[in-house]
Amino acid sequence: MTPQQLAICTGARIDRAREWLPHIEAAMREFEIDTPLRQAAFLAQIGHESGGLHWVVELWGPTLAQRNYENRDDLGNTVPGDGLRFRGRGLLQTTGRSNYLRTGKALGVDLIANPERLAEPELASRSAGWFWKTHGCDAFADREQFVLLTRRINGGVNGLEDRQRLYAAAKDALCITN
Repeated sequence: MTPQQLAICTGARIDRAREWLPHIEAAMREFEIDTPLRQAAFLAQIGHESGGLHWVVELWGPTLAQRNYENRDDLGNTVPGDGLRFRGRGLLQTTGRSNYLRTGKALGVDLIANPERLAEPELASRSAGWFWKTHGCDAFADREQFVLLTRRINGGVNGLEDRQRLYAAAKDALCITN
């Protein structure tokens, strides 16, 4: 893949695409995101979630939703300050102490002691690939069930129009015809 293709697929500026390309390609290899349909869907989703490979740390208001991250057992946020400490990071915005713990164990990194590491290009990319693989995203991509894929990644369909636009651009950039 070229930096130009990555820029098109993710909506990134060319300088960001150049910086991120080796990390994203390595993550796609590691987690077997290895068909054009899977790659197009993966790139569109990470492009949307990161605002074109720009935001790898959740912007913190805190908004009402972010304030509600505190004391959420489903996120494992049991210590005061966990909401901010374990806010969304990485290309797919891993959120919450328990998700950081699982992701860190899978990637061989202590993300509880060092949550900011999830914003580093290598780990941000690998965490997205790991999430994709362990949450069965290949099956949705293979069947082009993009709305269901978005629900799996986002929990809803926030930004669906932008995700679909990026997906169409990615399919075009990767020469996928159907």
